[in-house]
Amino acid sequence: MVVRVVEYALDDPGRPQAEDCTYRLVTTVLVPGDGPTDELAALYPERWEFETVLDALKTHRRGPRVVLRSRSPEGARQEAYGYLCTLYAIRALMCTAATGRGVDPDRVSFTAALRIVRQSVAQQGAFPP
Repeated sequence: MVVRVVEYALDDPGRPQAEDCTYRLVTTVLVPGDGPTDELAALYPERWEFETVLDALKTHRRGPRVVLRSRSPEGARQEAYGYLCTLYAIRALMCTAATGRGVDPDRVSFTAALRIVRQSVAQQGAFPP
């Protein structure tokens, strides 16, 4: 397989550990005009943000190895939408809190926000599914 290797450095004061580091991104976008180096370097962290959201949903919000409780396709769909709505609500709170302090929302910990939300919910799980 033919690939292109893109080398870049990060200029991010929020990540001092990234100073003096060269990163390499391997891509199948071979023509630089189709994927300029600066664009590819900027998009790569965005991809990992999506992976982080999936991790938050699958591991931290729902819990590892927990299956949907519903016994029908419609119930499973409804339960999945419930998880997504909850995830969205927590992320919206994180964004509001971060922007109110002038902080990048990506710098806010999902697990910390989830812990705070769980502590503030009265009688969590007090109703049947």
